Amino acid sequence: MKTRLPQNVIEMAELRDRVTVFRDREHAGEILAGMLARYEGSRAILFAVPAGGVPVAAAMAERLRLRLEVAVVSKITMPWNTEAGYGAVAFDGSVLLNKDILARIGLTNGQIEEGRRTTLEKVQRRLRKFRGDRPLPDLEATKAILVDDGLASGFTMLAAIKALRRLGGRDVVVAVPTAGTSAVERVAPAVESLYCANIRGGMSFAVASAYALWEDVEEEDAVSLFRRIASSAPGS
Repeated sequence: MKTRLPQNVIEMAELRDRVTVFRDREHAGEILAGMLARYEGSRAILFAVPAGGVPVAAAMAERLRLRLEVAVVSKITMPWNTEAGYGAVAFDGSVLLNKDILARIGLTNGQIEEGRRTTLEKVQRRLRKFRGDRPLPDLEATKAILVDDGLASGFTMLAAIKALRRLGGRDVVVAVPTAGTSAVERVAPAVESLYCANIRGGMSFAVASAYALWEDVEEEDAVSLFRRIASSAPGS
């Protein structure tokens, strides 16, 4: 029996609960572009979440003829585990902390502040590499489409959404190739629409399981791809 999802979620029912449905991130972007065909040639702006979201959004930008931007956001990781996080820092310097996790792990205020400071420095460095000194776009009169290669917990995406709202984004959409049902349920209420081709339930979820070819995207490769696509996109 399929989980009942929020009404603003658009999925591909034939891909529900399947694994290895995309060849790679570019193929996933092409599938998403088909789902978002209504925005082709519009004033909507794609915001890729680096690094893994860049190749997905780049394929969408080419197919849909949309402007490509980045929404740099990074999770604040545990001092003893760089894969697990207890919060996120967004491109505008804002911080979102997961209070439920913090209540369980017993970090000191000093450790939390150190994690915030280190992550903010990482976000600022990445932002300079991707965007230089260019001002962020005005979002009050257009649609912002946030793109990543998948949603595991969805917490980092929430930080990106809140940052775009503060930037003036009144109409924010999330588009991801794959996501767990719990992440979809967490993120969907924060946006106007959530597009996800491959939604999967179950106790465990891994973004990588949706891809036949999965490898980390190197930052320099993501920067090079972003600059190439962004420079040729409409409105650049």
